[in-house]
Amino acid sequence: MTDNVNKSRRTLLLSTGALGAVGAGFAAVPFLKSWLPSERAKAAGGPVKADVSKLEPGQMLNVMWRGQPVFVVNRTDQQVGVLESLNDKLKDPESTSSVQPEYVDGLYRSREENLLVVVGICTHLGCSPKYYPDLVPQQFDAEWKGGFFCPCHSSRFDISGRVFSGSPASRNLDIPPYTFLDDKTIEIGNDGEQV
Repeated sequence: MTDNVNKSRRTLLLSTGALGAVGAGFAAVPFLKSWLPSERAKAAGGPVKADVSKLEPGQMLNVMWRGQPVFVVNRTDQQVGVLESLNDKLKDPESTSSVQPEYVDGLYRSREENLLVVVGICTHLGCSPKYYPDLVPQQFDAEWKGGFFCPCHSSRFDISGRVFSGSPASRNLDIPPYTFLDDKTIEIGNDGEQV
């Protein structure tokens, strides 16, 4: 008779333990899901698309990606034409110490000669430089050939985001990964399969 009592106790204990384990599993799922990033956080870190079809020559579009501004500039032929003449005035004209994908090496620092995509944060102390597209003398540079000027500490960058000598910024503006989805749309934050 004691065997029957022990067997039923064992069955009761095993059933109770199994039920407790299932309950703990149900309780753990919401807890573990709370560690996953929210949809809002995923969207903030993911790629963003920008329509560049209406961007006229000389105009700039400001796009937010990962909480930072990205400048998309449709450079004019005149702006592109002066780039090589600025090389001797720049800290890193070949962009050897720049933060940029491999496919943007060179004078233009872009996939297409006229379209610049650059992170709009000064590499000195993180201010946002202002866009000065015109090739006319400015208060901060009598020989200005277009580009970006940071009002916080007077760093100057050409229209390819390359930093001028004498500026407090140590390196060129960063280039984010990006790709062309079609003739009208770029996706920032995605390298795509183009090379």
